[in-house]
Amino acid sequence: MPVLEEYHNALRLGQKEIKAAAARGEETGLQVLPGDPEELAMRRESLGVVEVPSELIVGTCNKLRRNSFSPGFYPALEADSEFAGKWASLCQAHLNEGIRDPIKAVEYLNRFYVVEGHKRVSVLKYFGAITIPAVVTRLLPRPSDDPEVTAYYEFLNFYQMTGLNFLVFRRPGEYRELMEAMGRPSREAWSAEEIHDFRSFYYMFRDACLRENADQQYISLAFLVYVKLFGYQASQGKLSTQIARELPMIRQEVRNRLENAGVTLMLEDTVKKPLFPFHPIGERLCAAFIHAGSSDTSRWVYEHECGRYLLEDTMNDQLYTLSYENAVTEQAAEAAINDAMAKGADLIFTTDPSLLLPSVKQAVRHPEVKFFNCSLNNSYPSVRTYYPRMYEAKFIKGAIAGTLSRSGWIGYVADYPTFGTIASINAFAQGARMVNANARVLLSWNSLKEGGGIDSLRAKGIVYIDYLDRLAANAGPRSRELHNLAMIHCDWGRFYQSLVRRVLDGSWKKESRGSSAISYWWGLNQKIVDVLCSRRLPAGTRRLAGVLRDAIRAERLDPFYGVLMNQQGHVVYGDDGPLPAQQILSMNWLSTYVEGSIPRPEELTDRARAWMRVQGFEEAGLK
Repeated sequence: MPVLEEYHNALRLGQKEIKAAAARGEETGLQVLPGDPEELAMRRESLGVVEVPSELIVGTCNKLRRNSFSPGFYPALEADSEFAGKWASLCQAHLNEGIRDPIKAVEYLNRFYVVEGHKRVSVLKYFGAITIPAVVTRLLPRPSDDPEVTAYYEFLNFYQMTGLNFLVFRRPGEYRELMEAMGRPSREAWSAEEIHDFRSFYYMFRDACLRENADQQYISLAFLVYVKLFGYQASQGKLSTQIARELPMIRQEVRNRLENAGVTLMLEDTVKKPLFPFHPIGERLCAAFIHAGSSDTSRWVYEHECGRYLLEDTMNDQLYTLSYENAVTEQAAEAAINDAMAKGADLIFTTDPSLLLPSVKQAVRHPEVKFFNCSLNNSYPSVRTYYPRMYEAKFIKGAIAGTLSRSGWIGYVADYPTFGTIASINAFAQGARMVNANARVLLSWNSLKEGGGIDSLRAKGIVYIDYLDRLAANAGPRSRELHNLAMIHCDWGRFYQSLVRRVLDGSWKKESRGSSAISYWWGLNQKIVDVLCSRRLPAGTRRLAGVLRDAIRAERLDPFYGVLMNQQGHVVYGDDGPLPAQQILSMNWLSTYVEGSIPRPEELTDRARAWMRVQGFEEAGLK
């Protein structure tokens, strides 16, 4: 084909890109380096000659060149222009002997901007070059709280280990996710063989994605999700055709990340018990329950088992259940899930946050089975999560403690700093302060390497302590020296009945929210959570607890209404109304009425850190 005809073809592609960009309201030319290099960069770093992925070359350092090309570097000037003649000559040289001279470019936040060699980039991209050689100067941004800058510095750590620049994540934590999924949590440099194997697998995966017309950002996120769910070692020998068959299984998971769809909180239980069963008579559902511990040793598992028995007893004509205990490892969890599906399970409940990832791995492979995991704020659309809304009950317990404490000092023992836990601490403090102007909550943690918990509070003379909630997964036996004056009760049987009815009456599908994950977060209003008061409490205090319970259920009282201040005295919420549920769930600050702190990850036990990673709290940041 004559080179001028090649130019005409490239020009048509460029004009098509320009029209599409204009229709979307975007720039119709090349991106321009966003600012003066001296102002953008903390310092410069020369990388020498680097093979740059062509899709990462996004723009120019010279704004006068921006309109000579489409956003994808196709030519934009007419075929009779001098520019067209030079482009055609360069095209001929490429066809005859190849373009050998590297371009010059600067790299800023994993985007490459051309200094010299714009037409070389245009010709090479037109002919489908995967990489383009370039003499690169890296502009290192000043460290900031910007998530993209944070993610970039995580990339630099990855680059130092591997020397690879084709895998780009733009949100903090995703490089670490990948390393953990690959079983490479350390920062040791990769061997030449490891780099070769990773590169080969990535480009095999990329080829599969390009068959679906995926862009670079989608490919990177899809690669992360795929490695997490299908395994790196297990997938290295796969062909791109096999990967392409598996990609549709993870599409929703990738879209959730790509669209930042997060999680939709279902705060109300609108499904009521039907007059007539929706499910065909004679066809009973099978619901399997998989626990990480044993009902003999774990109060958490025991309560879920009680809920299972109640579910089966109440809905015996519509379902039967299976139970698996001690799924401690991921392999044990997957074996239990597979056995349950082999026995006909239609629904699978995994009752511990540590079982989330095994649940997702099986859910994407078996969309005909409905999976639930007992956790909070996890953005996996394939698995719906459920958890009791505890902070309202904690508010009532705080008020009870506030009425009893003469000194005003009240203790609070928490297990893990995960989503929902911080809201419970702050709500407890709000309740105590509401009835006692001198109330202060002294916070201690059970999960510190250096110790803590109830012993540290008792050593300080604290008499009233929030401790040993029935929902605590590692509560252990009660000491005879302690008296339980108020206790939170969760009606797991009611919770499971309502979740099952969603499947029976078809509202499961109606509650879907695109690529957003779904999380059921129910509390006092839904009669999932309640506060049980001991007869040791004064009658007036018991009546107060009942009044507060009724007020919360009637929505006349909200623990987080109005101005809220953190420990530093800063207003974190100042509206005349209740704090939105998502902000309550994702709290990462402590109330001004709380003495203590949220521990840093390195201060916690390995088990606690694992829980934090599962819940996503380790990346949330603390205030």
